[in-house]
Amino acid sequence: MAKIDVFNLKREKVGELTLADEVFAAEIKEHLFYEVVKAQLASRRQGTAAAKNRSAVSGSTKKMYKQKGTGNARHGSKRAPIYVGGGQAHPPRPRDWSYRPPAKVRASALRAALSKFHKEGRLVVVDAFELAEVKTKGLLATLATLKTEKKALVVDASTNEKLKLSIRNAENHSFLPPEGVNVYDLLRHDTLVLSKSAAQALEARLSSKKVGA
Repeated sequence: MAKIDVFNLKREKVGELTLADEVFAAEIKEHLFYEVVKAQLASRRQGTAAAKNRSAVSGSTKKMYKQKGTGNARHGSKRAPIYVGGGQAHPPRPRDWSYRPPAKVRASALRAALSKFHKEGRLVVVDAFELAEVKTKGLLATLATLKTEKKALVVDASTNEKLKLSIRNAENHSFLPPEGVNVYDLLRHDTLVLSKSAAQALEARLSSKKVGA
């Protein structure tokens, strides 16, 4: 079992937390990052691109001139794609780009991402993220005291309103509840800051029994 120091908001060590190797010291399979992030970004695509084909554009369907004898190429309608204002050949159509990799793949990728943060020393666990007031400046000072890098992802219970309101105006930092932690948001931050309860919630969420491994 992996052990990690637990700090208060002044970065004073207040204890240790034992973390499951299955979740925080798993094999780092970076190829799974690609698969899961690609799926996440594909699912965010609007898929609303569209254009008109020759049957959808306005214009006469009358044959432009007789078939033979004019010396011109044969044409049946000015809606053809070669004409200005004509329909597009093979235009894009609205479609749903979203897809989901298997649950075990998603869970394995998330375990690998958490293990990467732990292995590289970019995981900070605090006893509790209790702020005195809703103030972005105070939160930034706290994160600086915790020695986070430029971009930090802070994870705590969704009921921590002071934290959520304080961090929402921070340019480089983000907040997520344990149930919302995902590979894409992890990989685009430099440091992961977990409350003790959030670390335990992630551990429970990603246990092999939970995902049916």
